[in-house]
Amino acid sequence: MAAKLTVEYDRVGDILYINKCSPYAEQESAEIEYGIVARLNPVTEEIENLEVMFFSKRFQESNVFELPIMADLHLSLKA
Repeated sequence: MAAKLTVEYDRVGDILYINKCSPYAEQESAEIEYGIVARLNPVTEEIENLEVMFFSKRFQESNVFELPIMADLHLSLKA
């Protein structure tokens, strides 16, 4: 099911959150790369949330940041 993405930044923890939905207890978590945690739907195993640790430090080291996931982005029809 398609969902809008929300992006949040926690300045205190230096964590970038990319969410298709709010996190919930039943999700499985996996560190897919050092400092990048994916929260997965327990039935479909689809990535629903990403947590990027040390976000500002990553940009201090390089202006390019690549996530280790595949994306298929579309415009949202809802405002």
